[in-house]
Amino acid sequence: MSQNIVFDGLQISNWDRATLQEVQRGGIHGINATCAVWEGPLEAIRNIGDWFVLQRENPDLIKIATTASDIRAAARNGQVGVVLGFQNTSPFDQDYSLVEIFHTLGVRIAQLTYNIQNYVGGACYEPQDSGLSRFGERIVEEMNRVGMLVDLSHVGNRTSLDAVHCSSAAVAITHANPLWFADTPRNKPDEVMSAVTERGGIVGACLYPNVIGGAATTRESFCDMVVRLVDQLGVDHVAIGSDSTRNWEPSYVEVLRDGRWKPTQVAQWPRWPSWFSSPEDFPALANALSDQGLSDADLAKVLGENWLRLFETAFVPSRNVEMVK
Repeated sequence: MSQNIVFDGLQISNWDRATLQEVQRGGIHGINATCAVWEGPLEAIRNIGDWFVLQRENPDLIKIATTASDIRAAARNGQVGVVLGFQNTSPFDQDYSLVEIFHTLGVRIAQLTYNIQNYVGGACYEPQDSGLSRFGERIVEEMNRVGMLVDLSHVGNRTSLDAVHCSSAAVAITHANPLWFADTPRNKPDEVMSAVTERGGIVGACLYPNVIGGAATTRESFCDMVVRLVDQLGVDHVAIGSDSTRNWEPSYVEVLRDGRWKPTQVAQWPRWPSWFSSPEDFPALANALSDQGLSDADLAKVLGENWLRLFETAFVPSRNVEMVK
């Protein structure tokens, strides 16, 4: 696996040197690292600042990456290329101009909604999906203009379809699975996956227990799903987004699930399967995908090259989108 670029489409961990070393030991050359979920603009800036400090204190381990070339350069230098991402548009508040500001700070990926309705549109756990709002259309257009990838992982299905058609650039589902694999609102129906991939986007197969059917799901079953997804969508449109959650206190799952919008309930992290509990399990996963029938060339695409190919266009400012007014 060492000769291939390996990129994980989503990790949301409580980062320190030891946690970063887990990523490195897993042979991972780049990650989409969540630096905001419910945070507003100021809190998100502080979180980005924490990444600047981590980079300064661990130059041997990480490099903040804003291009696909940065990720490749990090790999050559033995570093992990860290792409800063949001799992919500809450950092943009109600001001589209903040998209460019956060892009300038290094953010390259933003998920439109996280589980509940926001100013942009509907989310996967809402009983009714409003669709993409007028403000949401402006946010998507501005993300296209500056070169920020639209992520639809926790987004409602109607809003997702609206966003695909609104976007002038390819979009991604960085960390979710087909609904036919595990029946949960977080997973995606064929209609949404096809809409994303037919326009050049990618679906990142996810290992989070709640979207694979729980800890009892076998590695062989997961890998079979990935191979079926390759057959269904095409090998150029499937990747991995583990949703790895390392080094958190048990209470943080309550923050993720409830934010500030309802009283916190007692919540627990789901139990991960024995065959994937940390980024260090990536090599064994790669071997299992190979055993399941993926060729070396196809495996290289799924493990990372597909993400980098998408970033080569999605992170480039669009000449076809004028400044939002």
